[in-house]
Amino acid sequence: METIPSSRSLTIAPGVIETIVALSIAQVDGVATVGTKPPPGGIISSRGRRHVTPGILIYEEDDQVVVDAHIQVFYGYRLPDIAAAVRSAVSDALEGQANIQVAAVNVTIDAIQFSG
Repeated sequence: METIPSSRSLTIAPGVIETIVALSIAQVDGVATVGTKPPPGGIISSRGRRHVTPGILIYEEDDQVVVDAHIQVFYGYRLPDIAAAVRSAVSDALEGQANIQVAAVNVTIDAIQFSG
């Protein structure tokens, strides 16, 4: 998906990028769950590739990536604050760890979880 310039070419597999995104989102305070529960049989993209984390979709747009992330959050947190923190965490992680420029991070909050 992304090639980092060097004396040798380095290609980062899409599953690695999904993992970086999922881990960065999971560290945001107030996020209960990253991604969505997979349907029976799992989710397979139009290219036949199974997603590492269902609910996270990453695609290229003008030499940058766009991330669509579905999350669940804990009750009591401000939803706009969590969404902003997720956007920042994902952008920082991809740019810092993989030298990938991020065009947008679209966050969908699918549910609120109440602590038991």
